[in-house]
Amino acid sequence: MKKYLYLNLFILLALFSCQEEVHLELKNMEKIPVIEAIWTNRSSVNKVSVTYSRDFYDTLSNEILSEADVSITNLQSGNRIEFMYVDDLGHFLPLNNQVAEIGSKYRLEVKYDGQVYFSEGEMLAPPVLDSVTYAFSEEQFFRDEGYYVTVYGKIPFDRDNYYRVKIIRNDTLLNRRSDYLLFDDSFGTSILDNGFELGGFAFEKNDKVKLELYRLNQAPYNYLNQLVNLLFNDGGLFSPPPQNPTTNIYVENGNGRVGGYFVTSPVLSETIKISDEEK
Repeated sequence: MKKYLYLNLFILLALFSCQEEVHLELKNMEKIPVIEAIWTNRSSVNKVSVTYSRDFYDTLSNEILSEADVSITNLQSGNRIEFMYVDDLGHFLPLNNQVAEIGSKYRLEVKYDGQVYFSEGEMLAPPVLDSVTYAFSEEQFFRDEGYYVTVYGKIPFDRDNYYRVKIIRNDTLLNRRSDYLLFDDSFGTSILDNGFELGGFAFEKNDKVKLELYRLNQAPYNYLNQLVNLLFNDGGLFSPPPQNPTTNIYVENGNGRVGGYFVTSPVLSETIKISDEEK
């Protein structure tokens, strides 16, 4: 038995001693446009970014396509909204701060280098956001000490229930891979009725916390879910091969490739400031 144990220990030590970092020789792919477009009922949120893709090991800054022709059209009214590139921000903004209207369907068009890239989305009605509360919690196993926020509301819809919650702490968007809060109606629509606690986020006294609740179409929701899975892919032996999320943007004539996503969504927001007193 002792010889068997020693043999196992020797094998384990040999395996650990043989580990080394491997730099994969990846094939360089042709650059393709990457479009990230957000169209909502809030002018401060709306924007379109157009860049080129980069190779996996590329450390250069994003190559921005500032000369693209960007527009969004209301498919019911025919109203065409032009976008203008703002150099200081690095993306396109709608002229005259125009916004999306609840119940309308929209078509995004990006024209560049003789090609037209497009996507369509519906501006769905928002859920109900009643209140946002917070309470202090002492340190526990897998739970830091701090103030935890709970969201109350109601989801009255029996379809198209795809949601994202964005959290802004002291004017900074929490954008790590663990900060993407996405949920659907897989377990019913009562998630907000009894309070949805943001359990992974411990806040401190005097923190200003802003929540933004989005109701998405299914295609951009799927894109974000795939993006989160990609961010958590550690490249280990049992991890699936990394691949870009499935885009909901298309090439009009079927030629070439494009990446990115188009979000059409209402936005509900609430801002609170954490104090000693529970709320």
